[in-house]
Amino acid sequence: METFDAIFNRRSIRKYESKIVEDEKVQKLLKAAMYAPSANDKQAWQFIVINDRNILDSITKIHPYAMMLKQAPLAILICGDENLEETEAYLNTNCSAATQNLLLAAHSLNLGSVWLGIYPREARVKGLSELFNLPENIIPISLVAIGYPAEQKALPERFKKERVHYNCW
Repeated sequence: METFDAIFNRRSIRKYESKIVEDEKVQKLLKAAMYAPSANDKQAWQFIVINDRNILDSITKIHPYAMMLKQAPLAILICGDENLEETEAYLNTNCSAATQNLLLAAHSLNLGSVWLGIYPREARVKGLSELFNLPENIIPISLVAIGYPAEQKALPERFKKERVHYNCW
């Protein structure tokens, strides 16, 4: 898939078929996420692959906008590792770049996905930290629901020329 096609055509998908996502595709998603840029190339991220139905359903009790996980066969939790990067803001930025790579990779593999924000919502961070028994140095940043799409979304025009400034405001 061509880069601009992936960027322009990827949509947030919240309805999924019951088909399991193959391990080979999961590994490609993780590899794509790990190829994201990061501050000082510290790659201060950790990933939890979630394919257990009970755990996916449990997340919906913690995250108010995660109901699609009741259908999704897979989710990946992207976490920042404070032992590898002590600046919390960089953890968020780096893990966000990894999340975007993962979303684009999912689209290129004909998978649907949606980004669920975790950080900095304290209740979500605390709830997921407890659910996954995360060490204190691991901060959940984002969660991506993944599966074979059971819906298609329209492609709106998002380029807004009036929001572009050159050299000054």
